[in-house]
Amino acid sequence: MTYITLKYLHILSCILLFGTGLGSAFYKWMADKSGNIQHIAVTNKNVVLADWLFTTPTVIFQPLSGIWLAHIAGWELTTPWIMLSLILYFIAGACWLPVVWLQIRMKQLSHQAMVDNKSLPDVYWKMARAWFWLGVPAFISMILVVFLMVFKQTFGWFL
Repeated sequence: MTYITLKYLHILSCILLFGTGLGSAFYKWMADKSGNIQHIAVTNKNVVLADWLFTTPTVIFQPLSGIWLAHIAGWELTTPWIMLSLILYFIAGACWLPVVWLQIRMKQLSHQAMVDNKSLPDVYWKMARAWFWLGVPAFISMILVVFLMVFKQTFGWFL
C-alpha cells in the first residue's frame, strides 16, 4: 500500500472515529435530557451499535495505520510528536473502555425501564454522569492527537 493511500485511510478513519463519537455523545446526551424513556432506550441501543460498527474498528485501525505511516515515512516512534500522540491516544482509550461498559449497562437499564414502564433507576443517572465526564478527557486527548497528526510538532513551538 502506498503512503498516500494509507494516509487517506488513516484520515478517513479519524473522521469516522470523531464523527461517530461526537454524534453518539450528542444524541445520547439529548435523549437523556428529554427524559423520554423510550427515546433514551432506542438511543442507547443505537449508540452501542454505532460503537461496534464504527468506533471499535477505527479505534483499532488508527494506531496501526499511524505506526505504519511513521514506518513508511522513516520516523522513529520516539519522535516527540509521535510519542505524545500515542500517550494521548492511550489516555483516550483508557477513558473509552469504561464508557463502552457504561453504554452497554445503560442500554440494558433503559430497555428494562421501558419494558417495565418504570422510571430510570438512580444508578442510570450516575452512570450517565460518569459516561459524560469520561468523555471530556477522551475528547480533549483526541483533539490534541489530531493537532499533533496535522502539524507533526509538539506544543513547544505553539505556546
